[in-house]
Amino acid sequence: MKKLAIKREPGVVTVLIQNPPVNILTTDLINELNEFILSLRDDRETKVVVFKSFHEAFFIAHLDLNVINGTQGGQAASIAFNQMIANIKAMKQLSIAVIDGVARGGGNEFVMACDLAYGTENSAFAQPELYINIPTGGQGAVQFARRLGKGKALQALLTGADFTAHQAESLNIITQFIPKADLDAFLRQLLSIVVGWEVRDIVMYKEIIAASIKDEDAGAELELRYFLERAKEEKTQTIIAAFLKHGGQTEREANDIQGIFVDTAAELGK
Repeated sequence: MKKLAIKREPGVVTVLIQNPPVNILTTDLINELNEFILSLRDDRETKVVVFKSFHEAFFIAHLDLNVINGTQGGQAASIAFNQMIANIKAMKQLSIAVIDGVARGGGNEFVMACDLAYGTENSAFAQPELYINIPTGGQGAVQFARRLGKGKALQALLTGADFTAHQAESLNIITQFIPKADLDAFLRQLLSIVVGWEVRDIVMYKEIIAASIKDEDAGAELELRYFLERAKEEKTQTIIAAFLKHGGQTEREANDIQGIFVDTAAELGK
């Protein structure tokens, strides 16, 4: 990988996107991202993938304008970009975008393709494609419609205006605004929890949420099916027994349920 610096830790892979000068989504970068994402298909050890940028001002600027030319090669590159967005959305692992700079056009579409996205006071988000006579090409309009609603989506797409992280959070473009000074501590806490789960746990909730957004009844049916299947597992019964032993379903739950979880995990780890 020439455009991606990959750091592996137990349960977590951090991907630093580094495509000078400003992290444009060039064909080379798109191909590397697709290759990396697809390499995780059968990976059960990696629970979380965190995407960051090497650049102080940009997360990802946008799709390379040189491929928007109507040629066969340009069209192929644009399709590869669109497929990259789909590949991110299809990941089994939890995908997290950490944005401490500008993410417009394809950069913002990359952010919205991730499961979770956290932006600092230095970040900005926009879909300004109309200024170069094209629509969004990586599901930007689709995601704006689903997240912002008709009026706000139409306004955002027709003006191409930047949203701050605070605004982006309120519009569900990103998950949460995190001050840069607090970002590292926030991520450590989040990752310390998520790496404790299995990949199948992440997949389970992704599937339930996706089904529920499309159809509430279908989501409810899928949730119940998962619940009944997990209830039959020996692992579930072992955990419940330990949880009850350490104060589950007693008054301890009122003020110290996290302590019960800690004691339960300690016993199971013996």
